Amino acid sequence: MFDILIEGGRVIDGSGLPWYSADVGIEGERLTAIGRLAHARARTRLDARGKVVCPGFVDAHVHGDLALLADPLHEPAVRQGVTTYVLGQDGVAMAPGSDATIAYMRRYTAGFSGIYELPQRWNSLAEYLALFERRCAINVCCLVPNGNVRMEAMGLETRAPTADELKHMRRLVREAMEQGAVGLSSGLDYIPSRYASEAELAALCEEIAPFGGVYVTHMRRYDPEGVLGSMDEVFRIGALAGCAVHISHFNSRADLVLPHLDAARRRGVDATYDLYCYLAGSTILGMIALPAEVQEGGPEPTLRRLRDPAIRAALAQGFAGPRGPLETVRLGFIAAPEYRRHEGQSLAQAAAESGKSVAEFVCDVLLASDLAVGCVVPHRNRDEADVRGLIRHPAMMAGSDGIFVGMASFGASAPAPELYRHFGITAGAIVDNVKAKL
Repeated sequence: MFDILIEGGRVIDGSGLPWYSADVGIEGERLTAIGRLAHARARTRLDARGKVVCPGFVDAHVHGDLALLADPLHEPAVRQGVTTYVLGQDGVAMAPGSDATIAYMRRYTAGFSGIYELPQRWNSLAEYLALFERRCAINVCCLVPNGNVRMEAMGLETRAPTADELKHMRRLVREAMEQGAVGLSSGLDYIPSRYASEAELAALCEEIAPFGGVYVTHMRRYDPEGVLGSMDEVFRIGALAGCAVHISHFNSRADLVLPHLDAARRRGVDATYDLYCYLAGSTILGMIALPAEVQEGGPEPTLRRLRDPAIRAALAQGFAGPRGPLETVRLGFIAAPEYRRHEGQSLAQAAAESGKSVAEFVCDVLLASDLAVGCVVPHRNRDEADVRGLIRHPAMMAGSDGIFVGMASFGASAPAPELYRHFGITAGAIVDNVKAKL
């Protein structure tokens, strides 16, 4: 007898073959039969006529590292059919690490990881993964963030590691892989991940290769002038280490990057990427607004610099130059209650409402929030045609880049849309592409 019998659905089994009509029998936690099972006995029968029955979706890039511990039922994923998260993204995440490293990562990434009072404690990757075992509604796999292991070996130094420090980092990566990690991540805009050289990353990837691990990277550049060079660095790291590579949130021009990717794949590079279907990205305000040198040394030195009149004046001059149109950046989450009324506004709107320049407002809101400010950045280098081109490629995987701060999590008027609709939009876009080819 089946515990659950799903009857009459259109089964898509993940093999790449067309759908077929069938019943699906479940015993305990496993699918045990697929076929014509109408006469079988079952404790629960579900009528799936007119519906699709398929394996759960994998969110290949999501920032639920703390949110899933705080909300184990996790309806934003479950209601989209997402059953697996790949955590540990962007080289700055929650395990492994000493108490000091984890405290830094929670503080530094609060703008996209959230601020949660959690009873759980962990240091190793094994301890972190154990917190999810049979305690949440979805499955979890985790990457080793290169920034974590770098910080364990050499703090927030900007230099290259010594031989002993690199040996320490390699050991930490190997131990995490032995404990169940699925690869290494880097976030080459974030601190301290950004300080890693190509050679350092290749050395760490040599430790994931024997386990079949994947190098997953937020590349150094995605703009048209820099994206091909960044892709080449990723391909070289994979070749040097003998591992597969994966590009996170591949937000670039399809006509530029796909021929370059295809050429690498023809040469034998095992390269894939993830993609979301909207023309903006979420990150922390400090990363996009502050030069790297202002952020050196971690939060406390950064906050001291933001109080320095000379540095504030220099930042104002930089904002007036060609750094990018910060005025259009939208505030998604602000930790400081007195500034939270600006969530959802552009920096230009928030600054004007406060009677400040954009530079003054950025410094003040970061100071008031202890740097915990998340933002949404409109894309300038791609459009809907690029999304359509990238989504139909066989190397594409869906990754929401979902964050669980601001808006829904902290009581503002609307939830972050990527959390609740990304996979529906992605599936619709794929279907539209298929129809266009017929």
